[in-house]
Amino acid sequence: MSPREKKLLILFALAGFIILNILGYNYAQEKRLQVDAKRRDALAKLATAETFQENSAQVTDEMDWLREHEPQPAANQEVQTALQQLAEREARATGLTIKTQKPLPTDATGLHYHRAKLQITVTGPEEALYRWFDRLNMPEQFRIASQIRLSPNTTDDTKIDCTATIEQWFVPATDPAL
Repeated sequence: MSPREKKLLILFALAGFIILNILGYNYAQEKRLQVDAKRRDALAKLATAETFQENSAQVTDEMDWLREHEPQPAANQEVQTALQQLAEREARATGLTIKTQKPLPTDATGLHYHRAKLQITVTGPEEALYRWFDRLNMPEQFRIASQIRLSPNTTDDTKIDCTATIEQWFVPATDPAL
């Protein structure tokens, strides 16, 4: 082989070596990016798992409480009627005067629980209102006064007019035909 052919062969070998290195570097760079993305995903999953593990005791306690206090399935009308009767009975027992009552549509947006609602307007002394709310707000029975609007009574300064929305969460009874 002549010296000119040797130089040409070395030049082609060197060019091939450079091209292979560039292709290899691009391939390695691409693989490194994929590995970095997988690593970030794995770290995010690990952080989520650690958060769940840290909160598992609290969630377990909440699930146990819910299992102990969950109401029996009931029909919407039964829950609405019972809620109205309870609100009336407790209002009279605490010395409040009922002005108006209005059953509100049941909120059925939840997957497991529905809410029966009652809007009631009562009049009475401030202390009686507080006792009434104390008797109505029962987390163990899934009941709360969610909206309360107080205003002074126009005829008697010792009394307060109160419009409250009372809500009762319940598990809806399933239809046996379904």
